[in-house]
Amino acid sequence: MRRLLPVPPVPPATDPAVGPGGSEADREWSPAELAAAYAYPEPDGRRRTWLRANMVSTLDGAAQHDGRSQPISSAADMRVFGTLRALADVVVAGAETVRQEGYRPARARADFAEARRSAGQAPVPAIAVVSASLELDFSLPLFTSPLVPTLILTGAAAAPDRIAAAEKAGARVVIAGDGVGVDPARAVGALAELGHTRLLTEGGPRLLGQFVTAGVLDELCLTVSPMLTAGDAQRIAGGPAVEVPQRFALVSLLEEEGFLFSRYRRD
Repeated sequence: MRRLLPVPPVPPATDPAVGPGGSEADREWSPAELAAAYAYPEPDGRRRTWLRANMVSTLDGAAQHDGRSQPISSAADMRVFGTLRALADVVVAGAETVRQEGYRPARARADFAEARRSAGQAPVPAIAVVSASLELDFSLPLFTSPLVPTLILTGAAAAPDRIAAAEKAGARVVIAGDGVGVDPARAVGALAELGHTRLLTEGGPRLLGQFVTAGVLDELCLTVSPMLTAGDAQRIAGGPAVEVPQRFALVSLLEEEGFLFSRYRRD
């Protein structure tokens, strides 16, 4: 992996990380290096939480192929994916994404265990599933055997029998809306009330679009996959358009095997 932005300083020619001609060598970064590159910003008093999104897109804008993101991903993308999870308090995903991608509980990573302890975090991030209907398979490992209880974000009008089924399975139901759906801003606030301030959403496109429209997304980590798929796959964000396009600033750019790993923050 190579850092393209911020432009790295020129290291000594004797440095083993330097490639031919004095350029930074393309090598696999350690977990600690990736963690430093994607560290959450320190609290500055202005924001109680930090909501980061992680998505992948092909060159022609597809967020999936055959309904899943894996075919357009790579080994490096999965390392970044694992690092972002390891840094987060909670991973937020839409119910459809949980079903399509076969979500399982987050697993403990020895490489990040001490850092999570030092930061006062649980051994793994909680998974928070956004679902209006709660039509989920509560017999799956995501609900029956996580290291920390899975959260379900839903609205106040959710069916009581489905709430009961979720709680019986061991999930924690969090009300974050007055009707059947979830209000994105309330979801962020509800997670903060539970002590989750470093938030990561992995989509899908509909959920990310809701966060964008609500104006609560602070950062987008976008992997640009060097692939073309055509077809009618979704973009990384869907739903109603915002009235005025939101401007984000590019803060870092990494590259490996043609995949670009960009990081944008809200201005």
